Amino acid sequence: MRTIIDVDDELLEAAQSELGTATKKDTVNEALRYVAERKARSRAVLDDPFFLGGSDLTDPDVMRGARR
Repeated sequence: MRTIIDVDDELLEAAQSELGTATKKDTVNEALRYVAERKARSRAVLDDPFFLGGSDLTDPDVMRGARR
């Protein structure tokens, strides 16, 4: 599908630099993909058992057996 839109050139350049894209089309598509997948990335971090001290590094029994 082809869509014609006005794009802020400064924002486009900043996005291209951040995303490492070369063309306007690639930049817009990658930015859209990034935003669309943002919730899934957030969930993946929050569901990580090691996030917010959920690792076994907070378990005293594990730490007693750790090498120094």
